[in-house]
Amino acid sequence: MTIKFHVSNDILVSYSAGTLDEASSLLVATHLTLCPHCRARNRSADSLGGYLLDSLEEAPVSSTMKDAILSRVRSEPAVGVSKTDSLSRTARDAIIPDPLRGYVGGDLDELHWRRLAPRVQQIPVPTVDGRSKARLLRFQSGLTVPSHGHNGRELTLVLTGSLCDRDSILYRGDIAETDERTEHQPFAGPDEDCICLAVTDAPLRFKSKMARLLQPFFGI
Repeated sequence: MTIKFHVSNDILVSYSAGTLDEASSLLVATHLTLCPHCRARNRSADSLGGYLLDSLEEAPVSSTMKDAILSRVRSEPAVGVSKTDSLSRTARDAIIPDPLRGYVGGDLDELHWRRLAPRVQQIPVPTVDGRSKARLLRFQSGLTVPSHGHNGRELTLVLTGSLCDRDSILYRGDIAETDERTEHQPFAGPDEDCICLAVTDAPLRFKSKMARLLQPFFGI
């Protein structure tokens, strides 16, 4: 099935520049594994960044700067998500693509889900920088998510099944991007459970009193 909903230009440029937070970078890298169109866009963004760097005028630096930078690079943990254009058959056939598979510890049949709510399971995805939260979510087919808004940005990448969000139906590889202006009530499609990777940089704004009371326990 053709991917119709892609990563936006500003996020892709931030990813290419290395300024995107780790959780969002993980989502973008996973999308790139599934989407040839966005891999081509990413190569263009990388080329543009290289051209801009080559266009900068040289500036004098101290004689110790190189040693200081190398020392910092060696001492800090790597939080970036690696990029790849060549995909092995194993990577293409996996339900949970790389690099996400490396973060959660295996493919779909190897995962250990935790109950988040009735008919909803999750796997929190740990990151080093902590700037955003990532979690793998599994919605039982037909489940409707409580109506909510957002206090920041949310990126959702569908991996299996389908997610109906406003006027759109998202399938494997599709991305939904929402922000403070968005209020919605997505629901999982009827044919199979929907598994998606969701990344948020701020708590959601639930409308129902019950959802708000339970929100601290959900951590969403």
